[in-house]
Amino acid sequence: MFDYKLIEAMAEVIREGGFDKAAARLCLTQSAVSQRVRQLEEQAGQILLTRTVPPEVTRAGQWFLAHYLKVKHLEENLAGRISPGTEGQSVTLSVGVNADSLTTWFPRAVAPMLADGKLLLDIRVDDQDQTHKFLKNGTVCGCISTLDRALQGCKMFEIGTMAYQLMCTPAFACTWFADGVTTQAVLKAPAVIFNRKDKLHAKMLATVFADVPKDIPVTYVPSSETFVDFIALGLGYGMVPIVQGRHLVRKKVLTALLSGRTIDVRLFWHCWNLKSPLLESFTKALLHQGRKSLDVFARPGS
Repeated sequence: MFDYKLIEAMAEVIREGGFDKAAARLCLTQSAVSQRVRQLEEQAGQILLTRTVPPEVTRAGQWFLAHYLKVKHLEENLAGRISPGTEGQSVTLSVGVNADSLTTWFPRAVAPMLADGKLLLDIRVDDQDQTHKFLKNGTVCGCISTLDRALQGCKMFEIGTMAYQLMCTPAFACTWFADGVTTQAVLKAPAVIFNRKDKLHAKMLATVFADVPKDIPVTYVPSSETFVDFIALGLGYGMVPIVQGRHLVRKKVLTALLSGRTIDVRLFWHCWNLKSPLLESFTKALLHQGRKSLDVFARPGS
């Protein structure tokens, strides 16, 4: 049997992003945390954490982390069932959410579940094509992702579709795309892309060009709200979720460069396959609210 104090130390190093922050959370010295992680590695017979900044889990470390979080989650569920009326008691769910969902429909979807303060969320954010890695490495119990197959030991449910359009200001369109979305225009006009893992822009250009122009000028803006601000200020053109940009289109602040053409991103909820009343109720509520939100704002003109 492994000592759970040792596993807890490793888990906190990953969750907090460093030995010093983990030590503060656990009310230990940094050397004590480091020693606990070393002891666990000696028991396991292999390295569990890379000593990088921030530290990262190895494959073996992922198994320990996922096991620890599942046990911790089940213990919290059990405590809630034994003493459901305990004052001040709260449970935290770690979830992975893509940035666009977090900026648009996700807060309203989870608001009813968080209102009484008994449920808290530890949200990890990344691109929708990357969030499943949080679940895979054991740092979250569920995630919103574009992955359309269930991970091992997990359940998968479809939430709905987020539709994106290529948008810019009317003035930007007149300046850079006076002759339409041509190869020459795309090679000169500044694009706005979320980050280097974001493939939506390239997918949209692939619907126009047989050979997508390479090395286009790009400003990377890894914040969903600021991303749209950059485009609304006329600093570039980019892929905007319809749910986020519709009011700016109505006000004629933004316009669609390729009218009626969208890239549709199907979103799925992945979560541990555990008999957990809390996780099951969270999943049910998230799917209900999320599907309502995405159905309303799935298409242009909605």
